[in-house]
Amino acid sequence: MLPDPRFADLILPFPEKNLEKANVVLIGIPTDEGIIRNGGRPGAAEGPDALRRALWTLTPDAERHDDFTSLLERTADLGNLAVTGDLEEDQEALGRVLAPHLIRGAVAIVFGGGHETAFGHFLGHVAAGQGVYIVNWDAHPDVRPLKDGRGHSGSPFRQALEHPSGLCRGYTVAGLNPPTVARAHLDYLTEHGGTAHFNTSISFTAVESIYADREDATLVTFDLDAVDQAAAPGVSAPATAGLSPHVWLHAAYKAGVCSTVRSIDVVELCPPLDADGRTARLAARTVWEFLRGLARRLSEED
Repeated sequence: MLPDPRFADLILPFPEKNLEKANVVLIGIPTDEGIIRNGGRPGAAEGPDALRRALWTLTPDAERHDDFTSLLERTADLGNLAVTGDLEEDQEALGRVLAPHLIRGAVAIVFGGGHETAFGHFLGHVAAGQGVYIVNWDAHPDVRPLKDGRGHSGSPFRQALEHPSGLCRGYTVAGLNPPTVARAHLDYLTEHGGTAHFNTSISFTAVESIYADREDATLVTFDLDAVDQAAAPGVSAPATAGLSPHVWLHAAYKAGVCSTVRSIDVVELCPPLDADGRTARLAARTVWEFLRGLARRLSEED
C-alpha cells in the first residue's frame, strides 16, 4: 500500500467483464443544454472533468481508512457519457447506462452537467423498474413548466413527478433561497405532495431529520448553487446567503450513511466561472463525504 494513496491511485478502470463486481459506479454527463434552454450561464458541460481532477487528488478518510480504501477499490469510473447534443436522447442514454448497475444494487454517483442531469438520473431508476423518492439540495425547486414541450435545468422534478411511470414516490427540496423561489412553484409542490425547506431552517439536526423520514429507495441530488457563493462561485446562478459548506457537506455525509439512498448526483459545477477552482473542490469534497458515509454504512451492514 502506498504511504499516501490518493483517489487516482485507488479508483482504477474496471474491465467491462468485471463491472458487476463494483459496489459504486461513477459517470459524468458533460452537457449544459438544459441550462442554455433555461436562460442560464453555460459552462457546466465542463463540470465532470473538473470534478474528477479535484477528486483524484484527495485521500481516503484517515479515521476510517481501511473501510474507505476498500470501498474505493470497489468503485468503477465509467467515464463520461458520449453526449449527442440532443438533451432528451442524452437523458435517456444516461438512464440506460445506470439501470443495470441500479438493478444489481450498486450505488451510482453522477457528475453533472446542469441540473437537467437529475432527470436522466431519475430515468435510470425508471429503466430499472424501481420506484424512488427524490431529495434535492437546491436553492430552487426546479419544477418550472417545460419550454415548447422540452425540459431544461429548471424542470427536472416536474418531469419526474409527472412521469407516466409513476415511479417518483415523492419529492423533498431543501436549501431553498427565499428571494429565488416563486409562490407558484411552492403551490405546485403542495399540489403534488412535495415538501420544501428554506435554507433559513437548515441545521445539522434538520439535515438528519430529512433523511430519517425516508422509507422508500432514495435518489439524492446536490445542486451546488444551494451553497453560499463565497464557497461556490462557479455555478450558473450563485447564491447570496446560501447554505454554509459545513451544513452542505453534512447533508452529503448523511446521504452516504442513509440506508435508503441508492444514488446521488452533483450538478451545476461551471468551471469557466469558478474562481481558483473553489467550487470544483467543494464538489469533490461533496463526493468524498458521501463516500465516507457510504463506507460507514457498508461496514456496519457487514
